[in-house]
Amino acid sequence: MSKISSLREMSLEQLTLELDGARKSLFTLRFQAASERNDAPSQAKRLRRRIAQILTVQRQRELAQS
Repeated sequence: MSKISSLREMSLEQLTLELDGARKSLFTLRFQAASERNDAPSQAKRLRRRIAQILTVQRQRELAQS
């Protein structure tokens, strides 16, 4: 996982793709956890934090434009 500063340098399209990828990864990880195949439980926390960071950057840009 990279820092939030790298997210701020991304374009809106890149952020959207990154968000979609993180959400899909979290979805897959939740299924693995349900079937007790979760090797790294801390990865879910990292993915949730990454999703929150992406959404925060998107919201900051939205507010800056208005």
